[in-house]
Amino acid sequence: MSTQRKIYIADDEANIRIAIKTFLENSGFLVKDFESGDLLMEAFADNPADLVVLDVMMPGSNGFVICKTLREKSTVPIIMLTARDSDLDYATGLDLGSDDYLIKPFSPMALVKRVEAIFRRIDFERGAKA
Repeated sequence: MSTQRKIYIADDEANIRIAIKTFLENSGFLVKDFESGDLLMEAFADNPADLVVLDVMMPGSNGFVICKTLREKSTVPIIMLTARDSDLDYATGLDLGSDDYLIKPFSPMALVKRVEAIFRRIDFERGAKA
């Protein structure tokens, strides 16, 4: 990949942010992490990311609210990463515009592979339109 893709993570659990950031950076991505969705939104307004990973249960605006707000402003890919595992939560995340929904506990490697798959699809779609 010619330019390093930027990923924003919002999760109030520092150990999860660190694990995700480490795996994604080791896979070649530029990663910025935030302890809340509100902080992520402030950064996104000034400097949008190429992909966002959102926890649902965070202080301030929860991940569902952040997902909906992002989707109103951007087509940025969004992966929900949460302990909320009911069918209703899963459906809500997707209905609000997330591209994927991963349940905690999760495999950081699986998350990396999902991120890579999303970027492959985007690259393919851009290539098909060119």
